[in-house]
Amino acid sequence: MFPETRFTELLTVKYPILLAPMAGASTAELTAAVSHAGGLGAFAAAVLSPEAIHSGIARVRELTDKPFSVNLFILASTNPEPQQVAQALELLAPIRKELGLPPGEPLAKYSEDNRAQFEAVIEERPALASFTFGILTKAQVEEFHSRGILVMGTATTVAEARAWEAVGADLICAQGSDAGAHRGTFLGDFEESLVGTMSLVPQMVDAVRVPVIAAGGIMDGRGIAASLVLGAAGAQMGTAFLSCPESGIPEAWRSALMNARDDQTRVSRIYSGRYARGIVNEFMRKLTPVAGEIPPYPIQNALTGPIRRAAGEANRPEYLSLWAGQAASMSRGLPAEELFAALVRETWAVLRLASGEATTPGATSASTSDASSTSR
Repeated sequence: MFPETRFTELLTVKYPILLAPMAGASTAELTAAVSHAGGLGAFAAAVLSPEAIHSGIARVRELTDKPFSVNLFILASTNPEPQQVAQALELLAPIRKELGLPPGEPLAKYSEDNRAQFEAVIEERPALASFTFGILTKAQVEEFHSRGILVMGTATTVAEARAWEAVGADLICAQGSDAGAHRGTFLGDFEESLVGTMSLVPQMVDAVRVPVIAAGGIMDGRGIAASLVLGAAGAQMGTAFLSCPESGIPEAWRSALMNARDDQTRVSRIYSGRYARGIVNEFMRKLTPVAGEIPPYPIQNALTGPIRRAAGEANRPEYLSLWAGQAASMSRGLPAEELFAALVRETWAVLRLASGEATTPGATSASTSDASSTSR
């Protein structure tokens, strides 16, 4: 029998495997597929209006009656200086022109109303609400708890994990530097938070009492098993599921994942104004020299939105934000439930081998290789 953990007990799911909430790639179909297979699907609501949050969650519930999580960012109010916006638009103007877009203009708003998003999620009562980019107050955590919603906070250092535990979080996601997309750092310097997943997890497990979920660079059963052995109560996987047909990414992004190399990702703030890991492309190369002039999230993120949408429609990967973790080259492109089943088989094979139940030399690596070869 697959081992139970504190995570599977809390969420009443079969396997300690979580889908990462991937804003811009999340779909109800992907969320439901992972939950239906026995893991915990995640619906990314961070860039959605309250109305879209309600309709998206309703669609997930049409597809599955299993538990799932909803993710939100924690954002401060945004009131950019006109000169700051004008400078950002000037830097983006050549790329807009190349894509056939009209000159950019200041926006009426740069992000959704964070409080209204919180209220929408509380009203919907998912099994778990997860958060990144900051930390909730004790009162906010209690507000979710009062509606029967568990809370998971993202932490990139032990100090951040302790802070989340102090406000009452039920679980903590240990986001290693290997992870794709936005960094969840909210305490200290960004560079200080670049701790690898396999280094971060055991330190965090030793530092807090609540269950820790490993995230970053986990692409197969070996990574899941390693996370569990290091003390994590579960493994969260994003990049592994990005190439699934159920994800909402453009084909150019999916192709980039399937052809990625191990040394091809970088952490940069040029796409959104906040540090995030993605595959290096022309957009990153052009704007990296002026990264210090780029406005913070969510301003830059909103201003580059039209560029990224146009690039996706035109199959121009050089101007997409190709979010990906450091192990993107292990992407398989399998349907979500097929990938999930492979992950369960691989993890179980590793755990059995570690316990001495399986003794055939090379059995574990062969099962992983066989699963991977079906995707290419």
